[in-house]
Amino acid sequence: MIAKVSTPASVTIDFDSIKNLTSAETKAVDRLILEELSSDVVLINQIGHYIIGNGGKRLRPMLLLLAAKALGKVDDRHLILAAVIEFIHTATLLHDDVVDESALRRGKESANAVWGNAASVLVGDYLYSSAFEMMVRTDNMRVMAIMSKTTTAIAEGEVLQLLNCNNPETSEARYLEVIARKTAILFSTATRLAAVISETDAGTEEALAVYGQELGVAFQLIDDALDYKANSEELGKNLGDDLAEGKPTLPLIYAIQHGNEQQAKIVVDAIRQGSRDAFNEVYEVVKATNAIEYTEQCADRAAAKAIAALQCLPDSEYKQALEELARFSVQRSH
Repeated sequence: MIAKVSTPASVTIDFDSIKNLTSAETKAVDRLILEELSSDVVLINQIGHYIIGNGGKRLRPMLLLLAAKALGKVDDRHLILAAVIEFIHTATLLHDDVVDESALRRGKESANAVWGNAASVLVGDYLYSSAFEMMVRTDNMRVMAIMSKTTTAIAEGEVLQLLNCNNPETSEARYLEVIARKTAILFSTATRLAAVISETDAGTEEALAVYGQELGVAFQLIDDALDYKANSEELGKNLGDDLAEGKPTLPLIYAIQHGNEQQAKIVVDAIRQGSRDAFNEVYEVVKATNAIEYTEQCADRAAAKAIAALQCLPDSEYKQALEELARFSVQRSH
């Protein structure tokens, strides 16, 4: 049995209070993002503003800023890299929605649903290119090396996920490898880059990278669980989207492994067919096998590892905020 991350059930993490700790820096990053989105190609402006202004927690740039403040201070290079991280993340969302044929993103029509697949892919490419152009301004080859490896890992994760689609034989280890490359790596890079620019020692840099990686894993696993317990309005996408795309996420992998023959067949067939029609049947199997609880326990374990990695930091409200974000990642409802 995996212990819960230690926050009393009655205590709700105040995400807005955490955001307020970097409000001034976030406004500066937002201004930088708007400047960088300024192009004489109108469609780039339209799609870029649409998706960046389409809500979202801005969690990844916030992590970089909080880590920098926990290490002492934020300078202009931190602001540039926070914008870079958001551009990379936004580019992956544009490409993801095309690959997944998603119609919703954060409760609104996805960019590809509005402008089409070709425009979304090309604007995603523009955001990637702009991100690397901005990185050059930090005049730091280590930053360039880290970001190059990060974008390569994200692409590898996307391909691995594609190979797993409609494959009910996907193992838990293989799925966790997808999460590590596709999702968690950008969290890890955000916190690592804060340390690189702050010129910390190697141990602190690595600890912050571990924090980000484990937080990213926890975040994605809760996303997996929410696909079978949230409602569409809260989640910002249609329930069963992962099932409709034939993605064998952790709740489904666990349900196949721990259900009886009939239950396993229901989930296996649904993954192979990639159909939302079987969602209700699959949901009953997921619930009966305690697959949601198992997924949440795995997320709790990752969040606990993230918190443990922060012990190298001096006590401050920023370190506390990073700990609270780890707790928030496993308590959220959307």
